[in-house]
Amino acid sequence: MTKLFGTDGIRGEANIYPMTAENALRIGAAVGRYFSSSRAGAHRVVIGKDTRLSGYMFENALTAGLTSSGMNVLLLGPVPTPAVGLLTRSMRADLGVMISASHNPAKDNGIKFFGPDGFKLSDEVEAEIEALIAEGVALNPADKIGRAKRIDDGRFRYVERVKSSFPRQMSLAGLKVVIDCANGAAHRVAPETLWELGADVVEIGVKPNGSNINDDCGSTHPEQAAAAVLSHGADVGICLDGDADRVILIDESGKVGDGDQFMALMASRWAAEERLANNALVATVMSNLGLERFLQGQGVRLERTAVGDRYVVQRMREGGFNLGGEQSGHIVMMDHATTGDGLMAGLQFLAEMIRSGKKSSELLQNFEMVPQLLENVRFAAGQTPLEDAQVLAAIAQAEADLAGKGRLLIRKSGTEPLVRVMAEHEDAVLMSRAVGSVVEAVTAAVRV
Repeated sequence: MTKLFGTDGIRGEANIYPMTAENALRIGAAVGRYFSSSRAGAHRVVIGKDTRLSGYMFENALTAGLTSSGMNVLLLGPVPTPAVGLLTRSMRADLGVMISASHNPAKDNGIKFFGPDGFKLSDEVEAEIEALIAEGVALNPADKIGRAKRIDDGRFRYVERVKSSFPRQMSLAGLKVVIDCANGAAHRVAPETLWELGADVVEIGVKPNGSNINDDCGSTHPEQAAAAVLSHGADVGICLDGDADRVILIDESGKVGDGDQFMALMASRWAAEERLANNALVATVMSNLGLERFLQGQGVRLERTAVGDRYVVQRMREGGFNLGGEQSGHIVMMDHATTGDGLMAGLQFLAEMIRSGKKSSELLQNFEMVPQLLENVRFAAGQTPLEDAQVLAAIAQAEADLAGKGRLLIRKSGTEPLVRVMAEHEDAVLMSRAVGSVVEAVTAAVRV
């Protein structure tokens, strides 16, 4: 059997293995058995989802599997991923499940799991669950089947929690904010939260129809929000992805600022206030060299991890750090949440605008980016292009060419069948040539 878990749960195209209703039922039964056997007493699980059409199918299939193993299921409906992490813990659930493929197109879907502490599962626990799925589990007797019911106040609980992270004495009155919800899970909670805190809100990406999630909108396509910022004369734009666990910010001139610029701002601010735990920021290998150099100038250490917000969180928990994230916009503030929360991060940025009296453009230009280039090459199931001799030779040559003033990063995506080729260097021409040579070699290998 193909390995199910990637860097962020199980993900794929709906109605194609592993993302079929049949497999979701088996996954639900196995996960239910794992968590009901590891804790005593009544067992409950909370399930959230984004706005994909296939979410109905997976919600029902997972519910059937979970109740068959004795779990009581609480259905939250469409809520952001961080809401599931929050409610798993606050509602004393054994397990949290989020049905979402995050920033992927609508045809894809995925299943993310949270433990009773509100954190995503470790690699070790995922391996044990995957073994149970492969083996199959014995179902409960008829009188030990779980129940399922819908929870109507989950979204309101989340809104109040997010609002509580915003400084109590502050108001967003006088700020015009464009919020792009990617036609996804935050299409109701994000505008509600901003409006209740006093902002003049311009909403886009708030009309999900099951197939338009992330479609030319949200954090992966911020162009529409940038145009809205300019046309409405807004102070800032906040772009979420489909499940609202990441954020990309847009300044008043329509310029996009990524997660690295936001982390630079917050790390320097928290360090100055002596709030930055262990005086370090946790980010992935994808974060720009410019961020690392900026932090060094501030006397702040950068801890790098593998790509994936779960690895950022894992390192934060191991080292006692309270701020971390990814260039793509996952921002983890451990003082407030157990996972990346795009809306909460956006509120922290707005609070900094108010506190400093500065425009968003001033706060999103903390350092000069070292030129960075990322290209992707798609491969078919079963192919292993990174083991090809010509690809390895091309990588070795590119690394030698960039040595000293740059770096090369080659990796398989954990969520899509892609090889990602990224380079950074002061010399953009040399960088482009290095990336091009590796992409050419990988492309040739996957065509064989």
